[in-house]
Amino acid sequence: VLADNTAIISFKTARYAKNGSELAGRHTTLVARKTGGAWKTVILIHHLPTPGYGQEPPAEAVRDEVAYRSNKGRNMDYGIGIPSYIDAWREVKAAEEAGFTHAWFYDSQLIYSDVYATMALAAQNTNRIKLGTLVAIPSNRIAPVTASAIATINKLAPGRVVLAMGTGYTGRNTMGLPQMSVKRLREYTQQVQGLLRGEDVLFTEGGKERWIRLVHADHADFINIEDPIEVYLAANGPRALQVVGEFSDGWVTTLRGRSDLSGDYATISGAAAKAGRSTAKPYTVALAFGCVLREGESLTSERVMARVGPSLLPGVHAQWEASYGPGANLGMQSESESGDAYEAYIQEYASTHGTPSDRLYLDVHRGHMVFLKPGEEQFVRQDVIARSLTGTGPEIIDKLEIMEAGGIDNVAISVPDIPGARDLIEDFGREVIAKRG
Repeated sequence: VLADNTAIISFKTARYAKNGSELAGRHTTLVARKTGGAWKTVILIHHLPTPGYGQEPPAEAVRDEVAYRSNKGRNMDYGIGIPSYIDAWREVKAAEEAGFTHAWFYDSQLIYSDVYATMALAAQNTNRIKLGTLVAIPSNRIAPVTASAIATINKLAPGRVVLAMGTGYTGRNTMGLPQMSVKRLREYTQQVQGLLRGEDVLFTEGGKERWIRLVHADHADFINIEDPIEVYLAANGPRALQVVGEFSDGWVTTLRGRSDLSGDYATISGAAAKAGRSTAKPYTVALAFGCVLREGESLTSERVMARVGPSLLPGVHAQWEASYGPGANLGMQSESESGDAYEAYIQEYASTHGTPSDRLYLDVHRGHMVFLKPGEEQFVRQDVIARSLTGTGPEIIDKLEIMEAGGIDNVAISVPDIPGARDLIEDFGREVIAKRG
């Protein structure tokens, strides 16, 4: 305990096998301050030790990170997840003013506006908020196009750009295709990162290999790779998590209803160690949804259903894709009953809309993350809403404390539309950000 009523505490948590051997563990450092007679955690840091979990993090690393977090002024970053509509810059600007640190844009080419055009307008109309894809799909663009696009946004918003990528959900499923292979994601990530570092990269097309580079990277009028562009990867399965450890600057997760991510962090750390990279816990973004309840509202109030329903249904869509479509990669536990029930629904929906049986996936994703199709209300479960970031301001703050304790650095809270975005920005900004910091 220091003289200024500040305490620095370090401890270790671990899971053990029945034979007593350690399976996974991590060291945690927290800084607490005493105000009004009560102690409150103000900084919480998780360190993934070296493989084997036998060593504490170096003292200087702890001091450096405590200093960083203190100067940063907060622990968790707050993001708004936006179905990319071209005029979203208005809501992004409002989010910046309300204290949100990040705006995340979805890359689903058959559902939304072009993600990079949307980000460009947001970049021109904001000053501080970070702008990122959530997530860019490699099959939508060849690697040099993605590198050029994100470097162009970095020209408009220097140092405020994040490129998050993944193997694809709606960007693939809306074309009747499964997610890309992890092998392809690894190759694509290496190519994009190399180009953004100004390197020559080997590119393959049609069986031909050619060296490529961003030829005018040093020309001030075109792109900006002088200010680093962080590359995050979305991953749920063990092979994709290994790619996060090997190459990524951060990790994007859907959480899949879990709060204990220690196993995932161990996989990432192990892969990072083999690649000769830092084994520290990666910056972690959790895709979430929620709604701040207003006086008199419940989890099933009409406004609440309209705000969170469209963000909940993709989980049901994924269950259908897993059983009846090309497959889904959200990492969710298979629930055949959900898939079967949605199959019955979509068959009836398609018959009333004249959709051929070989194009059901197009109807499945109509309204995806934006609105509920007539009849989809039956799939919006109250228990799922209760697990989301839905509740009163204090209830949401409590949920965020748990998420942060589990290693989450950034919550990307999805909004369905302009009214939903405005509600979240105003209510979350006032009831959560302003009070939690």
